[in-house]
Amino acid sequence: MTPSLANEQLIQIAEQFGTPVYVYHAEKIKQQYEKLKNGFAVLDTRIFYACKALTNINILRYIKGIGCNIDCSSINEVKMALHAGFEPNNILYTSNGIAFSEIEEAVAAGVHINIDSLSNLEKFGKKYGHSYPVGVRLRPNILAGGNIKISTGHDKSKFGIPVEQIAELEKIVQQHNIFIRALHIHTGSEIKDADVFVKGIEVLFDLIPHFPELEVIDLGGGFKVPYRPEEKETDIALLGQKLKDAFDAHPLADHKKLQVWFEPGKFLVSECGYLVTQVNVLKENGKVDIAGVNTGLNHLIRPMMYDAYHHISNLSNPGGKEKEYMITGYICETDTFATDRLLNEIKEGDYLVFHNAGAYGFEMSSNYNSRYKPAEVLVKDGTAHLIRKREEFDDLLKTQLKVL
Repeated sequence: MTPSLANEQLIQIAEQFGTPVYVYHAEKIKQQYEKLKNGFAVLDTRIFYACKALTNINILRYIKGIGCNIDCSSINEVKMALHAGFEPNNILYTSNGIAFSEIEEAVAAGVHINIDSLSNLEKFGKKYGHSYPVGVRLRPNILAGGNIKISTGHDKSKFGIPVEQIAELEKIVQQHNIFIRALHIHTGSEIKDADVFVKGIEVLFDLIPHFPELEVIDLGGGFKVPYRPEEKETDIALLGQKLKDAFDAHPLADHKKLQVWFEPGKFLVSECGYLVTQVNVLKENGKVDIAGVNTGLNHLIRPMMYDAYHHISNLSNPGGKEKEYMITGYICETDTFATDRLLNEIKEGDYLVFHNAGAYGFEMSSNYNSRYKPAEVLVKDGTAHLIRKREEFDDLLKTQLKVL
């Protein structure tokens, strides 16, 4: 088990590179990848890192270095993957509501492609016919993850082609002689129950007869990450065994060689990440003690966007008396990170850390209120490396043109 980064090391990084600062622990990423490899060893499996979670080029190169493939959600992420050194055969592009020109670029790049609309599938068929194998993303009508905001497989989701439109899909495939290599679903995020994935794969099993050239079942990602100290992550070994049992029990899957693909993002990088911030001000608001920190929704929007919980620790006073605090940001909006949170006593100038900040933290950051994006630091083999410098004032102006 890879140990967490020590308080002293996080403080040292904060003092060296300033705050707020994102810190990533390389060996934790590798540990999570090994869990996936070992847990799914009972199946013929390929793992594609869903890089929308964190696309720093150094992270991508590290992911490549440990032997993982990469999943992309935009053509620019495909270009980032190629820039990081991934071979096209190790890149998967899963489109969502995009212009067909992006799919054309992806074909030109030679990467794997999943298409999520009948409209783009028809355009694809007219242009490429049987010459380029492709996958289709289906919407299985499964509500997963317990939060409608992070579920993508339910019957009101924008993602994928509804399974009830299978006849229309099949008609397009036959009309244009499209080579359907993969069937893809992704039901959501924060899925702890292995049976949700089993239910999804059973939906796909029932569709096998419609696609005689099928080679791949793609179950997406969404594995549970323990954001709260008492939570447990998805049991990958149990999931792997349950999926193998489902394959063994299904009459159509039993005699057909199908590879299983997964696209974990958060599971690989969430726990590797720390957002270290400093307390600007303390103030009392009635019975509430407020600690205002030098970051906000511009750097970590998940608590405001998804009501997401991030564990918070006081690095500067880990043994202090515990008190309840409201932790708020410095943005001119309501950017409350936590309310009624029990923390070791806080003083102005203390360093606080938000845990599990590796996924969708920096990646969803912005320059709102003309604030700078923070620095990023990668700790590998115990050494801290600056992998993105903190923005400066000139960075706010670099794409603006002076016309007045």
